[in-house]
Amino acid sequence: MTIADEVRAARPGSGTASVVVRPVRDDEHHAAADVLVSAYTHDFEISDGYRQSLGAVGRWASEHEVWVAVPHAEADAGYGTTRVLGVVVTPALGGPALSPLALDGELDFRLLATHPDARGGGVGETLVRHVIALARDRGARRVVMNSGDQMRAAHRLYERLGFQRLYERETRVVETKQGPTRLLAFGLDVADINTTGGRP
Repeated sequence: MTIADEVRAARPGSGTASVVVRPVRDDEHHAAADVLVSAYTHDFEISDGYRQSLGAVGRWASEHEVWVAVPHAEADAGYGTTRVLGVVVTPALGGPALSPLALDGELDFRLLATHPDARGGGVGETLVRHVIALARDRGARRVVMNSGDQMRAAHRLYERLGFQRLYERETRVVETKQGPTRLLAFGLDVADINTTGGRP
């Protein structure tokens, strides 16, 4: 049985994973970095610099908020005993946005990742719903993010949850191993979705 099968079996019939999302612990930095690197290198060829950035979970956690998805049954497990299935990064409360994309009143997120072995269990959707709930709690009106053109599975998730392309904001170009690429931009007004069941 794969990790994804385990997660699905723990909550049969549900569209989201039987996982808990919480802040990363110091002893989980390495595991979170492994999820990020494994997820991004599983489908894409990335530069050494980007790989190093993905692995710098301690730096991300010191400047922003790193959230991890862990199996519900292991959520309260002690040091070194919890499996990290997914990761996402958001701004710290009262801190700056993660990128120039976010405007006043918006919350952005980065580095959404599900470990390849846990894909198909709803982990990514649970993490995005967590971000939406966080935005609501903090009084943000919209959730936004940039995404690479090749990240089609993530785009399908965003579209299913109601995110729309922000074409007018697609001005950022980054260097990749394949050459310069323009980042796509997505946004969701938080009032357009409920965080437990989908679009109203």
